[in-house]
Amino acid sequence: MKKNNPQPHIKPLLFPTYIAMLNNSIGSKLFRNFYADVDGVKTDVTRDGDLSCALFVSSILKLFNLVNKVHTTVTSTIKDLEDSKWFLTKNLRAGSILIWESKTFENKEIHTHIGFHIGNNKAISNSDKFKVPRLHHVTWGKDKVGNPIRKITDIYWNKALEK
Repeated sequence: MKKNNPQPHIKPLLFPTYIAMLNNSIGSKLFRNFYADVDGVKTDVTRDGDLSCALFVSSILKLFNLVNKVHTTVTSTIKDLEDSKWFLTKNLRAGSILIWESKTFENKEIHTHIGFHIGNNKAISNSDKFKVPRLHHVTWGKDKVGNPIRKITDIYWNKALEK
């Protein structure tokens, strides 16, 4: 005769799981490539990790149903954040989404950057140099005169992370 063991009630904890997943993503090649048909040609639109910041951020957020879909551009990710109850704030807190000022690269392309704040002035975002998510200072440190190397232009927060 079997014992009737009741199943435990398990309630997922969003915030600590979210932060753990961000930390566990450091160094992952998972977000390095995204292929699309561009004018009939199979193209890696993230250029083997050079342009993977939006893919990284939106993929993590989609896993937690905090955005509607996965994106490959910062512009479309920001639009989805706003459509998904993320709002601009001045409060830098762990779990928030950071948008950094646009930067001009050697090939004259201009790109905005997106990533996650994880607390203690640390952020995780995709590195175009290493082509994987990396841990870094929220402004990549300071230049010789004490200015942020890359300024944060926007901080987004979602109240679902507070539950």
